[in-house]
Amino acid sequence: MQQFSPLDGALLIDKPAKMTSHDVVDEVRRHFYLKKVGHCGTLDPAATGLLILVLGPATKFSEKFMAADKVYEGEIKFGETTDSYDADGELTGSLPVPPLTVEQLNEEASAFVGDREQVPPMVSAVKIKGVPLYKMARKGIEVERKARMIHVYTYRFTAYAEPIGKFRVACTKGTYVRSLAHDLGQRIGCGAHLLGLRRLASGKFDVADALPLDTALAMKETELARHVIPYLKLRSYE
Repeated sequence: MQQFSPLDGALLIDKPAKMTSHDVVDEVRRHFYLKKVGHCGTLDPAATGLLILVLGPATKFSEKFMAADKVYEGEIKFGETTDSYDADGELTGSLPVPPLTVEQLNEEASAFVGDREQVPPMVSAVKIKGVPLYKMARKGIEVERKARMIHVYTYRFTAYAEPIGKFRVACTKGTYVRSLAHDLGQRIGCGAHLLGLRRLASGKFDVADALPLDTALAMKETELARHVIPYLKLRSYE
């Protein structure tokens, strides 16, 4: 029978803003001298929340966990559009915001619930002929992107104070939440962009069980091991 170390399994990290998902992987790998570390679903640098790390032989689970449904919460700013559909992009338009209520926003957002095709934004990591779209976008190049089928289970607003609405969305993997924000702004007629995003859950994993990255890095290996979901338990999360 294969023997597993205490650090063979999944580690749930609450990703801080201003770091890429790959940065988090590198920090954990270097700090704990691990040979293999992967993650199960990229978060944009500005986004925070649940990032599932798989350690050692548990990297074999990465594709299955990556395919799980996701839950996010965030904020949308209406009246301004950006080239990246989020607050990190360049402003491309500004329009007056009409009077809006939470009820009106939920009525408009309900149009996005269900199966739908979504075109990845130009500022994204999707590759065309091996080149990430964001690299083309930096050169001012815009190319045709193939739409992908996604499913939005819920898209609901919980608060609104002009021009910012707070929302929660549950969706399938590969959904660009910033595209949902942009498209909602287009539907309302004033434009919008994603102001902030936090991943709350992925499949059976929840951010409530995650460690802040700085907390994890301050731990000794024996202490961190108590927070690792053991390899032999991971099948129950599939």
